[in-house]
Amino acid sequence: MAHSLSAKKRIRQSIKRRARNRWRKDQVKEGVKGFEKALAAGNKEEAAAQLKTVYKLLDRVAAKGTIHKNAASRRKSRLAKRLGKPAG
Repeated sequence: MAHSLSAKKRIRQSIKRRARNRWRKDQVKEGVKGFEKALAAGNKEEAAAQLKTVYKLLDRVAAKGTIHKNAASRRKSRLAKRLGKPAG
């Protein structure tokens, strides 16, 4: 257990930060699920629209530092490959 005030504050900050990061990652997962659902239904137009929103989510999450920018880029590339179009 932390004793100093600064250590206690650090614990409070890390709890908030962890919750925020988990929420952001959950948002990305939900977006990817929507993309996969549209892809499984064979609806390419809806899947492409979902992919665009997932791109935005991944870029935003990477900009905030929740995931690394190369990890976001890798995921975008893999999703684009599944749709059958070049990443962008």
